[in-house]
Amino acid sequence: MRLSEVVKDLPCVLLQGSDTLEINSIEYDSRKVKQGDVFVCITGFQTDGHTFAQKAVDAGAAALICEHRPEGDFEEGVAIIQVPDTRVALAKMSVAYYKSPSAGMNVIGITGTNGKTTTTYLIKSILDKKGRKVGVIGTIENLIGDEVLPTQRTTPESKELQELLHIMKRKNVTDVVMEVSSHALDLHRVDGVAFSVGVFTNLTQDHLDYHKTMEHYKEAKAKLFSQSKKSVINLDDPCGVYMKSAAMGDVITFGIETDADLQAKDIKITAEGTHFLVIWKDREYALSLHTPGRFSVYNALSAIGACLLLDIEMEEILVGLAENQGVSGRFQTIKSEKGLQAVVDYAHTPDGLDKVLKTTKEFAKGRVITVFGCGGNRDKTKRPIMGEIAGRESDYCIITSDNPRTEDPMQILDEVEAGIQKTGCPYAKIADRREAIVFASKMAKERDVIVVAGKGHENYQVFADKTVHFDDVEEIRKAFGEV
Repeated sequence: MRLSEVVKDLPCVLLQGSDTLEINSIEYDSRKVKQGDVFVCITGFQTDGHTFAQKAVDAGAAALICEHRPEGDFEEGVAIIQVPDTRVALAKMSVAYYKSPSAGMNVIGITGTNGKTTTTYLIKSILDKKGRKVGVIGTIENLIGDEVLPTQRTTPESKELQELLHIMKRKNVTDVVMEVSSHALDLHRVDGVAFSVGVFTNLTQDHLDYHKTMEHYKEAKAKLFSQSKKSVINLDDPCGVYMKSAAMGDVITFGIETDADLQAKDIKITAEGTHFLVIWKDREYALSLHTPGRFSVYNALSAIGACLLLDIEMEEILVGLAENQGVSGRFQTIKSEKGLQAVVDYAHTPDGLDKVLKTTKEFAKGRVITVFGCGGNRDKTKRPIMGEIAGRESDYCIITSDNPRTEDPMQILDEVEAGIQKTGCPYAKIADRREAIVFASKMAKERDVIVVAGKGHENYQVFADKTVHFDDVEEIRKAFGEV
């Protein structure tokens, strides 16, 4: 493809060379550059791609896209194009290079602090039941039908995202359900994606290490709805009205407490699941889900709204929902032959932890024993808040490591401890997560429920100098004596 075709939608200035040359691929990592590629100099938070321009040219790059002329001795044949923002440029170039793949499929984007992954798989269940070929892009995995692809972040960088959508389109995927993170929206990773439906689940404290304020976090999330043809909005959330004001086209609102287009009532929660009535256009529909919790109702309403906007009948939607068996690491229950019970959940935000613990208390016949920690190099302000929530909603807490990354694990535990101490809840501090889980299982008695929160589906633990295999579900089963 000619360079001129790739940059056709960019405001740009040709500083050197010609834009008529043929380019092979687009790269923003100089280590991946091959002969004839175009290298995009991304201005990052830790490194600046402009400093790798010479390395990229030495590796064979035929063109450079930059915000300012990079330092280096570049031959006249190397094209250098200046743009205002290389992240925006990368997204637009990738859309052009892969020929706007999202335009040929239904793309459903889901954003919110909590519930994105579960809602994704609920929608997938409904579409699977309809016989559609579904692609999934998200936290746990990327899927093309039944084919599993690896994933490194909730929403891929724009180049990888467009490449993935291109592959899905080539493999006859009809519908793509994707989690859309606030980082992805703010960093232009999803620019140029033609979203058929955008879904808003909720907004609670998270990612303030990046966004700094809740207002900026909210504004980042809202970008999805100005980019979606239709939208589904949670009106029970305080930010729901704001998201609705940003939406284009048809909107379906949902809620439990607020008057909305799609509502739920008569909610009954047991250890086995959640039962409730769905109200839509003055009709009532009974629905049973395999996952306990009020949050399960909100996730179901999100999925129902999205599929209604895809012109799927309510009766078909409910069949697909009822057949969903739950999602790995999302309120996943493990029971031992001795009568012990545990719940594994990804809850790593104050609101997520609060909801999981309150749901557990609704069916726990004994104590709630909570094992949790907070990730390193992430929002520190939520640590004492989560400690206080855990102490308030648990009978016993064990503070442990999550993914400490480059931080001192004990320092993180100390910051969580400050919140627990406000509640008077008894607790222990055990930095080793495996030891913490074993400790919980030994102290648990029949009828108690152990909640292990923070990592969910993750099968690794990240330290300063290494990443090791670690799976909460595996560790609980071992501790219960089942492995």
